[in-house]
Amino acid sequence: MSRIRGRDTRPEKAVRSLLHRMGFRFRLHRRDLPGSPDIVLPRLRTVIFVHGCFWHRHPGCRFAYTPRTRKAFWNAKFAANRARDRRHARELRSLGWRVVTVWECRTHDQSRLASRLQAALDVQSER
Repeated sequence: MSRIRGRDTRPEKAVRSLLHRMGFRFRLHRRDLPGSPDIVLPRLRTVIFVHGCFWHRHPGCRFAYTPRTRKAFWNAKFAANRARDRRHARELRSLGWRVVTVWECRTHDQSRLASRLQAALDVQSER
């Protein structure tokens, strides 16, 4: 587990590259915000978390499997990760930020991801 990266992962880089090509400018990993979001769009008051399907338990995803050994350990770890994700999203919303979650498996189809991000960010920019 020491080789698991928390920043600059392949899915995160894909989302950042796509956002940049779409004309959005952003900040990375702002530590002054709850959860240190992966991508922060200050002008839109929007944060984007890029979650790995395995670690954050993407519902219905084939990558969100549970290892066969030490099931109790893994279930506790996954439950803590999900509880922390919910807590950070709730704290950010209470501070007036819009929270968008992008799942790792959704980053493979760039055109579909672009339309989803555009829809999520257009809603915010109209306010």
